[in-house]
Amino acid sequence: MAPSRSLPFPSHFANSDEYVESLLSFVASSELFQKLCGGVHILDFLTQDFDMYTTLVQKDWRQFFDLLDIPDILDLLMRNDLPSLNTSDGRSGPEDKNIQGPSSLLPPTSLVEYIKFVRSHNLNRCIKSPTLENSSLSENILVRHVAVGMKPKKIHEVSSLARYVDRLSLELSLNYSYQISHFVDFGSGQNYLGRALASPPYGRKIIAIEGKPHNIDGARTMDVTAKLTRKKNLLRNKKHYRSTTNGGYRLPEQEATSNHPQGPGTSSCDDDLTATKSDDQRHDHETNIRYIQSNIQDGNLDPVISRLMHPSTSWDPNLMVISLHSCGNLLHHGLRSLTLNPSVRAVALVGCCYNLLTERLPPPLTQQPTLRSENPRLQRTSSACDPHGFPMSERFVNYNHPHGPGIRFNITARMMAVQAPQNWTEKHSMSFTRHFYRALFQKMLVDKGVVEKPGHSENILGKRNPGSNLEDRPQIILGSLRKQYYTSFTAYVRAAIAKLKNDPAHSEKIIRCMEGLQDEEIMRYEKDYVHKKKELSIVWSLMAFSAGVVESAIVVDRWQWLREQKEVKACWVESIFDYAISPRNMVVVGIR
Repeated sequence: MAPSRSLPFPSHFANSDEYVESLLSFVASSELFQKLCGGVHILDFLTQDFDMYTTLVQKDWRQFFDLLDIPDILDLLMRNDLPSLNTSDGRSGPEDKNIQGPSSLLPPTSLVEYIKFVRSHNLNRCIKSPTLENSSLSENILVRHVAVGMKPKKIHEVSSLARYVDRLSLELSLNYSYQISHFVDFGSGQNYLGRALASPPYGRKIIAIEGKPHNIDGARTMDVTAKLTRKKNLLRNKKHYRSTTNGGYRLPEQEATSNHPQGPGTSSCDDDLTATKSDDQRHDHETNIRYIQSNIQDGNLDPVISRLMHPSTSWDPNLMVISLHSCGNLLHHGLRSLTLNPSVRAVALVGCCYNLLTERLPPPLTQQPTLRSENPRLQRTSSACDPHGFPMSERFVNYNHPHGPGIRFNITARMMAVQAPQNWTEKHSMSFTRHFYRALFQKMLVDKGVVEKPGHSENILGKRNPGSNLEDRPQIILGSLRKQYYTSFTAYVRAAIAKLKNDPAHSEKIIRCMEGLQDEEIMRYEKDYVHKKKELSIVWSLMAFSAGVVESAIVVDRWQWLREQKEVKACWVESIFDYAISPRNMVVVGIR
């Protein structure tokens, strides 16, 4: 049932404890890692008094990077075989040979060592589960009426996770004295996963908990298409209907009930977790899918479990909590459901959107080295002190290091952790252009007085500047623009200004400060700073590459928390999706 190793750590570590200790030590002690993961921000790249690139990247690295194109640098960071790579001091790996092509140039030893350190602390993302690794391609394909609304990526995720949790439940029934009666999907969305599990060949009973009513409505519509329930035909006297609605639209009582098909169907819906028992009695408890509208705030499932209990029986359900790409703290709530509810026998959760996690620990007493400017969002999120946030485990909370106890990742580090640099190709060059244009536009906004010149709440030596409060400064949040506006910097600036003019917080200042801006001036900005594009692309690549360790640490913290709970008999992490298709591919499993 469980893999041979409870964590997919690199093979040169003897066991999980050795890997976790090395991971924590690297995260807490490497100043370069700390700067790249949360200590720099692209918007500051051209607006600081100092040169970001030369301050962050040491001279011998810069000289080496000058000789390479960005694709070659990405290959060096993530794809080249380091054991066979010579370095500038003459040392080499056991094979004592250079790699071919432009990257046969000798990299600095310190660069190779840093790459090795980052790679050695990334969890293995290859599929190792026999259930998934040995399956044929045809087993990954859902039948058309069940896959309605899914793109190929979603089909791969749903089919893989559905098969995985079904197999896990079967193995639990063989090893324990119970069978899983219901799968509880935290944050079910359009219920793609639940619909697949409710359909043949699985035929499982699903409780889909979702906070957005329109998602539940859409899911119920797709249940009809998937042949899980029948759409009821409504017969009415048209003349009488028109007379009672006075020409307008009003949903009759009998039509309202038809939107929640019961009968022989397999889908029903409850409004929220606080409905009364009489509400439950209006629903068929034998249906395969039950929708519950609720914003999940913790792992307590007592209101859900009470609905599964029939008034005339003392039967207790055996639940497995599942989730496909739980955002932020939602996965934490799913994990805690295993210890808060005796009826929850297992959890199998795949996380994503680490940027939506809250932070459990207060700011450290001694700030880590940083090159970034003051930022109200950073200040706000780092002071949340949310008990449901990261980190979960006591091991991470109490880990001692020079900046004080506890492992912390700010919102920038967590946002970079959802990148997938191993999947980047030459086509990704458009993304580098987007980052460069946004950084250059920020420089223009500072020069024109739209935003203040950035200052530092913490200097590059890591000393805090007390009393810094930025909440009264409105932030420029531009968001994304259409692809057509990235054909030139002029097109980008015109589109960005037009968008910001519609923002009440900035429209007046944008109109006043950017009035009379000519295309010639915009083009001059691009000409003056175009040489910084490669430098920015290098920094962004280093940030994304290093942030793989951030994701690994977040996943390990969740596994470590399960390991610390006395109610948990077994726990593990393994990859279940093809990384090239779905990079957030690690499932965290806990067995009660």
